[in-house]
Amino acid sequence: MPAELDRSARARRLAPPAADGAAWSAGLLAAVFARYGCALTPAGLGRTLVVVGLAVGLHAFIGHHQYLYRGRYRYGSFEEVRGVTSTVLCTAAALLVVVLVAPTRPVPASAPLLGGTVALTLMLGARYRRRVQRDRRRRPDPHRATPVLLYGAGSAGISVLRSMLTDPHSAYLPVGLLDDDPGKTHLRAYGVPVLGGRGALPAAVTATGATAVVLAVANADATLIRAVRAATLGAGAAFKVVPSVGELIDSRVSVADVRDPQISDLLGRHQIDTDVAAVAGCLTGKRVLVLGAGGSIGSELCRQIGRLDPAELMMLDRDESALHAVQLSIHGRAMLDDPTVILADLRDRETIRAVFVNRRPQVVFHAAALKHLPLLERYPAEALRTNVWGTLHVLEAAGGVERFVNISTDKAADPISVLGYTKRITERLTAHTAQVSPGTFLSVRFGNVLGSRGSVLTTFSAQIAAGGPITVTHPDVTRYLMTVQEAVQLVIQAAAIGRDGEALVLEMGKPVRIAELARQMAGLAVAPVDIEYGQLRPGEKLHEALFGAGEHDVRPLHPAISHVPVPALDPEGVRLLNPYADPVALTAELARLCATDLPKPPPVIVGPRSDQQLTMPAS
Repeated sequence: MPAELDRSARARRLAPPAADGAAWSAGLLAAVFARYGCALTPAGLGRTLVVVGLAVGLHAFIGHHQYLYRGRYRYGSFEEVRGVTSTVLCTAAALLVVVLVAPTRPVPASAPLLGGTVALTLMLGARYRRRVQRDRRRRPDPHRATPVLLYGAGSAGISVLRSMLTDPHSAYLPVGLLDDDPGKTHLRAYGVPVLGGRGALPAAVTATGATAVVLAVANADATLIRAVRAATLGAGAAFKVVPSVGELIDSRVSVADVRDPQISDLLGRHQIDTDVAAVAGCLTGKRVLVLGAGGSIGSELCRQIGRLDPAELMMLDRDESALHAVQLSIHGRAMLDDPTVILADLRDRETIRAVFVNRRPQVVFHAAALKHLPLLERYPAEALRTNVWGTLHVLEAAGGVERFVNISTDKAADPISVLGYTKRITERLTAHTAQVSPGTFLSVRFGNVLGSRGSVLTTFSAQIAAGGPITVTHPDVTRYLMTVQEAVQLVIQAAAIGRDGEALVLEMGKPVRIAELARQMAGLAVAPVDIEYGQLRPGEKLHEALFGAGEHDVRPLHPAISHVPVPALDPEGVRLLNPYADPVALTAELARLCATDLPKPPPVIVGPRSDQQLTMPAS
């Protein structure tokens, strides 16, 4: 058996040079016979055969040195076409020189040129035929694969089409393409025709027998996705999508990426134009620390920063299970026994200071915070300890870093909740640190992140899984929504272009009615789900705003990032707050610290008792 395998492998290696030699033989003989016809003498035939042998030898020699037969080129590829063409041209040129300098011309001077042309045609034709045969063998089994229509004949659609047609185990067999571009009406890609635009979808489903439609537009907007989905379901077919470019690691789409639509697809995708050079200059080769690395934003920050080749990526969180999960998602293993993970709490000032002294981060992303608005309304002291004092601990320890990015929220714009108050205070504390420290300190503000822990999306998903009902606080409430991948892309971009002391506000698109989100998710459920409405809870706004009073939407450096100035806040007033005070009074003090123009007298300590010691002593 091994001997048979060796002979088979040897035959496969020798087949291409032998076929090319036969092409040269046919080409030169055809050229000579075209010149002499029946007048060719036996002596002339003999000289022609000598030239044929020389051509075969030269082609084999040149092709060997160009690695034409040594596995450099994939058979039938454009790279091999270039290799074959250059080898034939070199061989023809060498033959022509031999014919011209010979004392008596063995063949006509036109023979190398005409023979080379015929030989090249035969060589390329043989490769094309073999590639077509191979591609047909690699096509999915039509009896097993699901016939599908691909909507979109652009780069993403053609990439998916090629991936489907070259995978014999693919679950999908494309039987047609759809595209709204009239210029593509008669296009055939890999033998698959474009059957029309969106209006032709129902007829195309009927004519081809397709049982599914795949939306293969990598950055389709929500309007298009919803329209194609409605037309597909109306035609009785299943609906699939490919991810947006931001969801893909290498930005190439394949059949493995085809999936069911998610609510983020139906609500809208944001095209993020990233300045790769600026981002790389900010992070590549730097020691980067992410605080709150186990959270939704922090973990995605770690994943995206890890692709930018930092000198060291340090992930800090107080939740050991969250650290395990993020390390597993990045490295595929999570032993928790290396220095990339740091278990620490922002509330522990000395531990945070020791982390900065020992690890010396150059770039810091601060994404650690308590964020559940209704809970913080009841427990403002916890928000003070973590969101305000914890951030102050980090800012004090980070005085020597090159760049510091504080993750804020749209609730910090004209805040009315404890969460909003504390995040606005952290923006102002960051601006103060920018005035007294040499590095660049800035904040980044954005709205709700789809899919983050405790978000409206995860809440609705859990309610649907339990059979409903979906509960919406108010039928008219709206929120800015963005996927975590899109938000983090802009956070990293903001870190690269942000200026000292300011807050950068990310483009969030149009606000989404939460009632519409609930209806869209209910429509994706496998069983009918009811929707119930209530009233706004304390601290909630009917409509969020990205900009506060006096702030303007100015985008000098990036079309999706606004820059707003932030007044600094002296941390001495923050240190005097009493977490043991009455929650209502403490909330009022937090609100007072958010005011743009603070009174000059020091803040009043709210309700301290002589037997209580403040948790946050002055430095």
